[in-house]
Amino acid sequence: MKPAIRKTASFAGVSVAVAAMSLTGASAAHAEGPTQGCPYPYVCFYVDNNALLAGTPLSKYKDVTSSYQSVTPRPHYGVLNTRNDDVVYLRLQSGGSICLSPNSQTVFANAYVVNGIKISSSSTC
Repeated sequence: MKPAIRKTASFAGVSVAVAAMSLTGASAAHAEGPTQGCPYPYVCFYVDNNALLAGTPLSKYKDVTSSYQSVTPRPHYGVLNTRNDDVVYLRLQSGGSICLSPNSQTVFANAYVVNGIKISSSSTC
């Protein structure tokens, strides 16, 4: 896996830095094989970074939607996007959203709670 890339999203006057890592090799070209317990073409949620590393997703989403799907609000979410061409918008309980690129993952700290997901057919944020 490539080293972490820092991404910053701004919303409501607050900047949030999240670590995103891209998948590499065969999993980036064709993520059809399970990746950390998350099969292609899913976006998986994990309780925390340890669960993400252990490959035990809490929930999975795969449908492209025009609005947000509800997600049980929790701190410590790890999110993995195994989709090759689709970005994922993660709605934050405090307002705003963060965009997760194709074939990438992120882990949220206590301060930010995800409560919605929208998978877009766009390949860029």
